[in-house]
Amino acid sequence: MMRLLVLTNNPSRASFRQRIGNHLEALRRDGINSEVAKIPSAEWARFRLFKTAADFDCVFLHKKILNALDAFWLRRYAKALIYDFDDAIMYYDKNPQRRPSRHKHTNPFRRTVKLAGIVIAGNSYLAQHAKKFNRNVVILPTALDTKIYNLQIKPQSDGKIRLVWIGSKSTLKYLAEIKPALEKIGADFTNVVLRIICDEFFDLRNMQVEKCPWSLETQVKDLATADIGLAPLPDNRFTRGKCGFKALQYAAAGLPAVASPVGVNAEYVLDGVTGYHASRISQWVEKISELVRDIDLREKMGRQAAMNAKQYDITIIGNKLVELIKKNIVPS
Repeated sequence: MMRLLVLTNNPSRASFRQRIGNHLEALRRDGINSEVAKIPSAEWARFRLFKTAADFDCVFLHKKILNALDAFWLRRYAKALIYDFDDAIMYYDKNPQRRPSRHKHTNPFRRTVKLAGIVIAGNSYLAQHAKKFNRNVVILPTALDTKIYNLQIKPQSDGKIRLVWIGSKSTLKYLAEIKPALEKIGADFTNVVLRIICDEFFDLRNMQVEKCPWSLETQVKDLATADIGLAPLPDNRFTRGKCGFKALQYAAAGLPAVASPVGVNAEYVLDGVTGYHASRISQWVEKISELVRDIDLREKMGRQAAMNAKQYDITIIGNKLVELIKKNIVPS
């Protein structure tokens, strides 16, 4: 049995659950016993944790970028290091237009990527950045369990057409950027509702907003009972690194989506096939309106989206992750 020490800043975060947590059972079945540890904030506690790396065959570091001292201890004690990341962490996310801090972001990212035996990037944009500092970089998309999205739920009979957005309060601002389009849709169609699945919400003047608190237990049903997914993103060097998980969720739930063609959104939402791309407010109004008017088009695009999502199923991606880890672990 191989032993893998999985290190992360936050094991309860969606990113960890989607990229690592959901695969732990598959790893165990394939002979990789994983121990997950949260990286402590105190320097001495981190040292004690990193020292235990000597008892494992490999360290799997999720998303954390290392300062010089932490890198020193991991280099000393880890027999092998795999680094996984799914965000443009080399850039400052609160203000992507600002020059990134070399001390806080660029240098730690370079140091961490150089230290790893292999780097697993969530998409090609992130991989390009990692390849500047490490030749052994592979792309592994974020996975989801497509089976749980295949709910046989009767459509709601209230005559409403539900636009849906799912995300966290930190990304709700991206949805707020298309408020003018939503207000126009609400003025043109009295039967359109916006459903927000989140831990924070906003209201609209011209459209009813259904506020659905996010939970792991209810999110799938809340998506499956909607009609059109929304995935707006501004175009900057941070958002280009997003791994498009909400677009995958819409697809798995059989929803056509309207998305900003930023990063992998342009790959996950096929323009004119599984949904539409929209960059300007006028395009958001036009594309949403087209889907609102045509139920046959929504259903056709939704079926194709669900078929496309199967290539990102947790079983397929999980098997690839197992293969990558086994190739880079030499059991002691």
